[in-house]
Amino acid sequence: QTNIAINTGSKQDPSDATGLAHYLEHMLFKGTSKIGTINWAKESVEIQKISDLYEARRNSIDLDERNKIYYQIDSISSVAAQYAVANEYDKMISSLGAKGTNAYTSLERTVYVNDIPSNELEKWLMIESERFNELVLRLFHTELETVYEEFNRSQDNDRRLAWYTMMKALFKKHQYGTQSTIGTSEHLKNPSMEKIHKYFNEKYVSNNMAIILSGDIDPEQTIKLVEKYFGHYKPKEIPEFPVSIEEPIVSPEYINVTGSSSEWVDVGFRLPGVESDDIYILPLLDGLLSNGQAGSIDLNLIKSQNILSGYSQYMIAKDYSLFKLHGEPREGQSLDKVQKLLLNEIEKIKNGDFDDWMLSAIIKNFKLDDQKRNESNSYRARKMTDAFIMNQDWQNVVNKNQRLSNVTKQDVIEFANKYFNNNYVIVNKLHGKP
Repeated sequence: QTNIAINTGSKQDPSDATGLAHYLEHMLFKGTSKIGTINWAKESVEIQKISDLYEARRNSIDLDERNKIYYQIDSISSVAAQYAVANEYDKMISSLGAKGTNAYTSLERTVYVNDIPSNELEKWLMIESERFNELVLRLFHTELETVYEEFNRSQDNDRRLAWYTMMKALFKKHQYGTQSTIGTSEHLKNPSMEKIHKYFNEKYVSNNMAIILSGDIDPEQTIKLVEKYFGHYKPKEIPEFPVSIEEPIVSPEYINVTGSSSEWVDVGFRLPGVESDDIYILPLLDGLLSNGQAGSIDLNLIKSQNILSGYSQYMIAKDYSLFKLHGEPREGQSLDKVQKLLLNEIEKIKNGDFDDWMLSAIIKNFKLDDQKRNESNSYRARKMTDAFIMNQDWQNVVNKNQRLSNVTKQDVIEFANKYFNNNYVIVNKLHGKP
């Protein structure tokens, strides 16, 4: 399993060009001046013309002029496409026997994924060294249509609607809430190839990247090969990300959103980020509430038929973390009632109203699950990727469940009382016309 991880995500998008990190991810499959072209000298001239036109279009507010420029972009894109070899990267990687070729972008990271035969490692490194060494915004015009479609599909998704609403309410200043990974419609319609190149040149540098490998490899020989193909990459000074400090939430905030699916309620809490001394306890709290079998939400609310369904979930990120309760009502039941039932389960934990054996049982489940999943190359690669992105010491990652074993019932009670009070956001997802 191979992951090439870039320590940058959508939170680093320029505020006037949201969705950039995600769109750049798409473009890394289009090749370089050596891959994906039959005549780079001619193609590069046309690509530069397209870039210049996009900048002109961004700076124009006259609708007729913008349409005229777009027609020119469309025309020149057709000329540039004559020199492009579509999908050459994919064909090269497939010829090595690669599977699961993909990539993803989220708040903190951009990760490029492959599953390759171990005897093709050197050829893979050769290709990837070329791929990440140079950005060519080839077939930019047509790939934009793919991103448009991805954006449009998300607009009809009630889950996304509720999630983005929650994030905006919890993070009124920070980029976790002020901008999304997919970006805004306005920014997608006004892309800047210059800004994408600037972002690539700043973020896709050796001291901001990791090559993560898991599987049948010889470590010593592998390091030599990585040095051979990536040793020429130069580090750069990476612009520091300015963390926006949020105001404390002192009272509940209620928000209604409407969509075509059935109703539910989400309760969200904002917590500190990964470097907080006690945030590692959060998975235990989540396990006490919802583990699919014996959590308090599972037993007291779902199996007892007090609500139709529900769960808790968390996200631990660099700057802040998030904890969410989700509940769906029984027929005729109000969302307000579901919300109160969910919050009551947290009150029970704050009061110590849970059996002592639950903590050890949850940790045993964590250990068993980790042991089983560690048999997978992709899981181990994902753990290493998380450690790199979150700047976590590897020994702390390996010993995470052992550290949780030392958490006492009193620790959990104090954690719950510290972070879970009237500092929440309620998103009622109502049924109706969006």
